[in-house]
Amino acid sequence: MTDSPTSSTAVENPAAAAGFSCRTILVTGASGGIGAATVRQLAAAGAKVIASARTLESLAALCDETGAQPLAFDLTSEDSIRDALEGLTLWGVVNCGGFGGEIATPQDTDIDVFDKVISINARGALLVIKYAVPAMIRQGNGGAIVNVSSQASMVALHGHISYGSSKAALDNITRVSALELGRHNIRVNSVNPTVVMTDMSNFYWGRPEIGGPFLEQMPLGRWATVDDVAGPIVFLLSDAAAMITGASLPIDGGYTSR
Repeated sequence: MTDSPTSSTAVENPAAAAGFSCRTILVTGASGGIGAATVRQLAAAGAKVIASARTLESLAALCDETGAQPLAFDLTSEDSIRDALEGLTLWGVVNCGGFGGEIATPQDTDIDVFDKVISINARGALLVIKYAVPAMIRQGNGGAIVNVSSQASMVALHGHISYGSSKAALDNITRVSALELGRHNIRVNSVNPTVVMTDMSNFYWGRPEIGGPFLEQMPLGRWATVDDVAGPIVFLLSDAAAMITGASLPIDGGYTSR
C-alpha cells in the first residue's frame, strides 16, 4: 500500500473487514514512522489504540490526530514496562519499538551497542508480551500480537551483526510465543520488512553507494513505505488472519527470494 493512511484505498476498504470495534491494541514505537502509520490505520479501522513511546511529548501530535491514548514507558526497563501495562485490558499488541544500533562487522562491533540493540529489540518486545498476555488470557477473548522484525533476520546483511541478531531473536520469540499462546486463541506473528526510509535507516541506506546496489538486487526495486508495512500488520491483527500464527511475513519486495 502506497496511498496515504487517510485515503479510502489505504484504510477504509480493509477496515470494513477488519472487525476491530471494541478491541484495544497497544502499539509500541508509535513515535516512529511504521508505528505511527500503524496507529493511524488501526484507529481508522475502529480499534481503540494505545500509542506508546519513551516520552508523551513525542506522541502528542499523533494522538491529537488519531484519538489514540498516549502511554510512555522505557523498553529497556522491566519495571517501567510492568508498571505501564499493569491494569491495561488489551486485545492486541504491536511490538514496533526498535533501535538500529550501529553498522559494524563482528570484529569491530561495540558490545555495549550490541547489548542495547538486543535489550530494546528482543528483550523489550519479550517483556511487553510477558506483561500484556496475562490480562489477554484472563479476558478469554483471544487476541493477536505482531512483532515488527526485519529482513535482516532472514538474510545476512553487511554491517548488521547487532540489528540482525536482535531481529532473529525476535522471530524466535514470535514462534515460541505462538506455540505457547495458541491454546488461548492468541495468535503471534512477525512482519519482516525491507528498508523503510525512516530517519533511523536513512543515515546508512540513503547513501547512493549503499542503497543503489541493494535496490538492484530487489525484484520490485524500491524502498518500502510505512504504509507498505502497516497494512500487513493490520491484516495479521484482523480476523481475516484468524488461522495464521507463528509466521514471519517478508515485506521486502522479493529480496529474500533471491
